[in-house]
Amino acid sequence: MSTASPSFLQRLFGGRADPKVGLLPLYNAVVAEGRQPHWYIDGAVPDTLDGRFDMIVAVLAQVLIRLEAQGGTQDSVWLTETFIDDMDGQLRQEGIGDVVVGKHIGRMMSALGGRISAYRDALTGQGDLTEALRRNLYRGAPVTDAAIAHVEGGLRQRWTRLGCLTRDALLSGDLG
Repeated sequence: MSTASPSFLQRLFGGRADPKVGLLPLYNAVVAEGRQPHWYIDGAVPDTLDGRFDMIVAVLAQVLIRLEAQGGTQDSVWLTETFIDDMDGQLRQEGIGDVVVGKHIGRMMSALGGRISAYRDALTGQGDLTEALRRNLYRGAPVTDAAIAHVEGGLRQRWTRLGCLTRDALLSGDLG
């Protein structure tokens, strides 16, 4: 009697490991960075559901841009799917029903796409990061120059740091 290897059984029954699991360290690091108190205290990012979403998206956009630049397009897709799964779960935890969740997720994905474009332009010298932050992070609300300088400086520092990381270091969640 022969025994089948686990990989054969996994293929036979369709049980492959979810590739998004490997991106959880990176995703968790993005969320942890977006939740750092200094963004909300010194940077005056609104400490609301929308403000936290916008701050996490600001960090996520940088990571997605860097992953794509390093040839990690598939990793970028999986990281985005991880974000969608998380947002879906968060909305459901808030008691939002199935029909409305889809609409919210659609708006969130549209916001993510727009912010990636705005931040890519700003971080590569094609646009103005201050204006992108005023429009996307603060949603046009008044903010002091010191607060916006704090956020802009922090994001530019993160952008430089991300540019120094290998793909493996980035995937491991080393955003420090």
